[in-house]
Amino acid sequence: MTNFEEKLKRLEELSASIKKSDISLEDALKDFEEGIKLAKSMEKSLDEMESKIQILMNNPEVSEEDEKSAQRKKQKSKSENAPVLGLFDESSEITGTRA
Repeated sequence: MTNFEEKLKRLEELSASIKKSDISLEDALKDFEEGIKLAKSMEKSLDEMESKIQILMNNPEVSEEDEKSAQRKKQKSKSENAPVLGLFDESSEITGTRA
């Protein structure tokens, strides 16, 4: 699918399909999985559009290279804000041997 509108239409079709009472569980699960993938793709597209709008609102004479740089900074800040689980940090390491 090439554009946002087509993806939205397909997502609406999948939603309607899942709501039918005669759909099998397997088909519903398949449609749900496709819908989740579409929704994530659409969310990414919306984030990119929002970034472009922010750039244009702040500096209408921005170049395409500046736009790409801003997107990279946004991606970097997302990864920096990712939660740290700390499941295997050094302070919790168990030392010794089993008997």
